[in-house]
Amino acid sequence: MGLAMGLLACHPTLAAKKADAAKDDLKDVHEKIETLKKELDASTDAHKDAADALRASETAISKAQKKLHDINIKQKQNSNALTQLKQQSLRLNDSLAEQQQQLSQQLYQQYLHGNQSYTQLMLENKDPSAIARDLKYFAYIAKARSQLIAEMQGNLQKVETLNEATAAKLNEVAALKQKQEEEKKALLLQKQEKAKVVQSLSQKIAAQRTQIDKLKRDEKSLSNLVERLAKQAAAQKKKRLAEQKAQKAKTKSTKQAPARTSSSQPVPEQNQTVARNETLPDNDLDGVHFASLRGKLRLPVRGEVSNRFGAVRSDTGVSWKGLFIRASEGNDVKSVAGGRIVFADWMRGFGNLIIVDHGNGYMSLYGNNQALLKNVGEKVSGGDTIAAVGNSGGNESSGLYYELRRNSVPFDPLSWSSLR
Repeated sequence: MGLAMGLLACHPTLAAKKADAAKDDLKDVHEKIETLKKELDASTDAHKDAADALRASETAISKAQKKLHDINIKQKQNSNALTQLKQQSLRLNDSLAEQQQQLSQQLYQQYLHGNQSYTQLMLENKDPSAIARDLKYFAYIAKARSQLIAEMQGNLQKVETLNEATAAKLNEVAALKQKQEEEKKALLLQKQEKAKVVQSLSQKIAAQRTQIDKLKRDEKSLSNLVERLAKQAAAQKKKRLAEQKAQKAKTKSTKQAPARTSSSQPVPEQNQTVARNETLPDNDLDGVHFASLRGKLRLPVRGEVSNRFGAVRSDTGVSWKGLFIRASEGNDVKSVAGGRIVFADWMRGFGNLIIVDHGNGYMSLYGNNQALLKNVGEKVSGGDTIAAVGNSGGNESSGLYYELRRNSVPFDPLSWSSLR
């Protein structure tokens, strides 16, 4: 730590350069994600289907829901800040009351004994030692009174500052409340728009949901996306390691010299419950390599698992490559472990999809969400809320489609999870 601080002191622009490099990396990730999405949409296999008509409304719902989510977080922060301000004001008022009482007592005692000056004390008392003692005593009293008055003035100024801060927070809360009402209206309109689209295309969406060709096409699109994301993550890691190695060499020199696939539109098996989950992930396992988390993960939502990994779907005969967890719309979707968001957008067959890279080729995928609450490039911890449960992507049932992959190949999430 001391060496790092010393190096930063010797090179004041080093921290700024690192920050700029991080921004460049994030910008590069965003650009590559946009290129991937355009390639997927332009693919000959990715021809339009009925569920595409939901894209605009479901994307708008996700954005509106994220705004509401962010507003709610700010409101909680403001509420906590107001509580702290109130507590500080109460403590200051108590201190002021105590100081006022002390000052009042001092003034009263002075009134009882008369307002004697130093000259009077010297004239009335013939004993030099008594005079010196009385002068010192009155000096202590004067100093204590002066300090008390100064403290009272300081506390009065603090109370005024706290009152101004409280008024500012109240104004901010009022503004957030108004913005929240506006976003709720916007969200309602978007949901109504989606309902109209679903109603007009319900038969076509239902028919396409069971088309094997469509399922395989969307499976391939997702697999290609995850594979490309994995390669990008590996390239980014290689780049960072090379930069770190170069930086270490530079630092040393400076020191020596002075100065597989996943089912599309996953539909839960009717009237089937494989398992039930009641416990959500937390950050207890953050910092542990993902490879050692087998049997320790928790499912990302509370609800009922309606299928088994690898089982043949009754409607199409295509095998399940993930889990569908039935859950109520709007419920929190948690990241199962720490990592970084590498994809957060609407995707054909999976609706609002978010993907977390956990390092060393491991990724977790969360589909059919109502809202995506994190952005590409953001770091997340286990237990962080990253999305809200929904039925986007042309799904009939509300719930979460969840996959785990290593090097783009899916593996069984249940065998890696502890259900409680």
